[in-house]
Amino acid sequence: MRQLNLWEAYTRREAHDIFEPATTFTPQTGKWGLPGIVRLAENDGDFVFFVTFGATAGGHDFDEEITEDGVLTWQSQPGQRLHVPTIQKLIAHDDLAHSIHLFLRTSKATPAYTYFGKLGYLDHDPTREAPVYFTWQLLDWPAPDGLLTELGLSISPSTEAVPPVADGTLVRTDPPTVSTPSSRGSTPGGRKHATLPGQDARNARLGAAGEELVLKHERKRLIEAGRADLSDAVVHTSVVEGDAAGYDIRSYHIDGSDRHIEVKTTRGPASNAFFISPNELAFSAAHPESYVIIRIFGYDYKTDSGRFYEVNGSVFDAFDLAASEFRARLRADPAPVPRQIAPAKTS
Repeated sequence: MRQLNLWEAYTRREAHDIFEPATTFTPQTGKWGLPGIVRLAENDGDFVFFVTFGATAGGHDFDEEITEDGVLTWQSQPGQRLHVPTIQKLIAHDDLAHSIHLFLRTSKATPAYTYFGKLGYLDHDPTREAPVYFTWQLLDWPAPDGLLTELGLSISPSTEAVPPVADGTLVRTDPPTVSTPSSRGSTPGGRKHATLPGQDARNARLGAAGEELVLKHERKRLIEAGRADLSDAVVHTSVVEGDAAGYDIRSYHIDGSDRHIEVKTTRGPASNAFFISPNELAFSAAHPESYVIIRIFGYDYKTDSGRFYEVNGSVFDAFDLAASEFRARLRADPAPVPRQIAPAKTS
């Protein structure tokens, strides 16, 4: 049996054999042989999407796309309405608790689908049904170089365009405006921007690139202020001491006081959420007078540039936090009834 690997091609039968090998696969019939989505029996809330860009079904021409920041526009089958249980499951999808796997092809003439990884719910249009319109975040984005060209897949502009900046530079902006969270689907036809941090958290290269850019930016800032002595003293702490320090860069204000900088980098928009570790939270709470989050967004590998905003002080005071992982130890007195944890969503 084949293993499931990102960006590799699989037929429906091969995908079936990975997810539900104990069942029978029949071409052109059953949940695995017919177009659409597959609801996995073993874990209620898990799905497999088989998507063919440019397909037509039931008189409906599907209008799907992927943007350069990894947002997928997708429609359900034409006969599905908002009240259908499957649609309600998709609207309530929590990628911390369940998985939606995306297999995509660009032509019906191609029997195999490329596995694009998992999806996170962003939005749906509560005013349209049969089909229902969704936007999803590809959690494993971006795709490898050359794959999209090989598949003949065109990428649309970002859902939140970031103006370009000069090569090798950072441009400071104000933090993004934050609106009060509302219930899903409360904005008719509105498209949310990507707010899921998973794809950035798994990208060590992206994090290192952001830190290097901030390191150069801080040293240049101090030199231009006439403090070359402080510029020489700036330390890339995460390299020298490792990630346990609770911050990435030790820099300075012009008066010589400390700036403990934690760098968070995304190729996406400023509204993207990010992961933060327990030791980073603890250090920010213990040193609110010197702690700084520098959030780089719209980072461009080709030009080594981006924009950023700063947030000073304890992370507990400036950000909404949601638990995404737990540390587990065996209980001395095990609970007699299994407990279900409903993970909080990052706002």
